[in-house]
Amino acid sequence: MEYYGKRSLHSYFDKERRSIQSPPHLSLNSHLKLSENHEVDHHLYSPSRSSNASAATMYSLMPPPSPDSPWTLSPLQTPSPSLLYHCIASLHRHEGTIYSIAVAKGIVFTGSESSRIRAWRQPDCIERGYLQASCGDVRSILVYGNMLFTSHKDHKVRIWNVTVTDNFRGKKITTLPKSTYYSFLKFSRSSRNNNNNNQHKDCISCMAYYHAEGLLYTGSWDKTVKAWRISDNRCVDSFLAHEDNVNSIVVNQEDGCVFTCSSDGSIKIWRRVYGQNSHTLTMTLKFQPSPINALALSSNTSNATCFLYSGSSDGFINFWEKEKSSGRFNHGGFLQGHRFSVLCLVAIEKLIFSGSEDTTIRVWRREEGSCFHECLAVLDAHRGPVKCLAATLEIDKVVMGFLVYSASLDQTFKVWRIKVLPDHEEKVVNIISSSEENIDQLSEINRMKITTEYELNPVLSPSWVEKKLQGSHHFH
Repeated sequence: MEYYGKRSLHSYFDKERRSIQSPPHLSLNSHLKLSENHEVDHHLYSPSRSSNASAATMYSLMPPPSPDSPWTLSPLQTPSPSLLYHCIASLHRHEGTIYSIAVAKGIVFTGSESSRIRAWRQPDCIERGYLQASCGDVRSILVYGNMLFTSHKDHKVRIWNVTVTDNFRGKKITTLPKSTYYSFLKFSRSSRNNNNNNQHKDCISCMAYYHAEGLLYTGSWDKTVKAWRISDNRCVDSFLAHEDNVNSIVVNQEDGCVFTCSSDGSIKIWRRVYGQNSHTLTMTLKFQPSPINALALSSNTSNATCFLYSGSSDGFINFWEKEKSSGRFNHGGFLQGHRFSVLCLVAIEKLIFSGSEDTTIRVWRREEGSCFHECLAVLDAHRGPVKCLAATLEIDKVVMGFLVYSASLDQTFKVWRIKVLPDHEEKVVNIISSSEENIDQLSEINRMKITTEYELNPVLSPSWVEKKLQGSHHFH
């Protein structure tokens, strides 16, 4: 990796490449290259311490920022003082892709094609250390308390205990399920067979943790979801969830409901059977046939509101609002702005952050007490599709601040500081009616726009655009 800021990182960066005028063009081959590493699981730690044409036009109408100011005014249809943003750190990885990000206790964890899970200090991304696993391709990372969960190429989950003090330390606790060799020594043949049945048959693409019951949920490209009881590391339930890859999973911490989405274009809501470990399907949400790549849940206990957001391959972000009386989720509309697939979503407070195949990150705000949303900012974040996002809240005396972490298929990892000013009376509403007529019209407009916008966007890599136009680009 290469650091475009303070040069205080250690041997992880190539010190010879000091001057880079622009990030490298996206190469499809670099996306698909996998790294192999067969070392044993152990811990090593290092020493402590583009927007569209209208947005481009908007830039020309805005006054140039002060040379001493690192802040950039958000490119909106009309100048808005609602949000300021600033990229405070940028790292470039020479090989492989960053697949996953998790943030906890002042540390940012990143998973990639490598077998090392890196730990970085917030917010300046000074390297704190890394965890060494025997297998790479870390597609999903989850943190809760001192526990770190990582999924790997061998279709297993590793659980680590991490300690963040003056020195970063970590130790692997166990693997889910237990390795075949361990099972061979400790258990009977029937137990070993049962252990093998509990293992996913394909990539574990997503994880979620239900705090109250200590249950870890894993979703896989084998179309199944498994529930693991962390107290004894047992798989307590496994069920076929979808007809295609399971791409994202979230848990409502208030009632334990599990939400899954898939490339089959559906979202499903599951609930545990009372007094049992099994799960039952309670509702299926399928508003459009497009594959769904990401989910985010936004709930507020003070006013009992709950919104579910989904990002799909048609570029839309659909959202559903939970009825307070019945508990059903009703479709509230969708947010339009991204030109290509929405690959990742994060919801925190009243904000929604969306990362897209169109290389941008959009910041949306939901109006208090309603379903109206406005797009506060479009961040020209990367030169390739934005694969994963994470965000944390920063407390400020006057304004609400956020730290947003993004990773892209252009092999860069960036940190953004975002400051959101209080709501203003004028609202730029980007919510579209959910009527079938509008959906058909917008879909047709999108299809007409796409081919021209490929050529208009100078950020996208030519090789990636060529693959996209041929319909052969695949993010997995």
